[in-house]
Amino acid sequence: MPIRELAREKGSFSPEELDLMARAFARAADEVSEAGEREAIASRVLANYLAGIEDEDELAALSRRPLSR
Repeated sequence: MPIRELAREKGSFSPEELDLMARAFARAADEVSEAGEREAIASRVLANYLAGIEDEDELAALSRRPLSR
């Protein structure tokens, strides 16, 4: 699963944090089959989580959209 690999590369997370990000990723990427887009969603899940988004529903919803500046 891309989110777990990416999270391991970027830092140290508890099993609970990894589970939360994995669930949010699964929801955000549930209808996406292209590998590149799934990786982009995984990156957004991680970025949003690191930005302080810890609610699973919000994390999944925000991670479906490209990051904005």
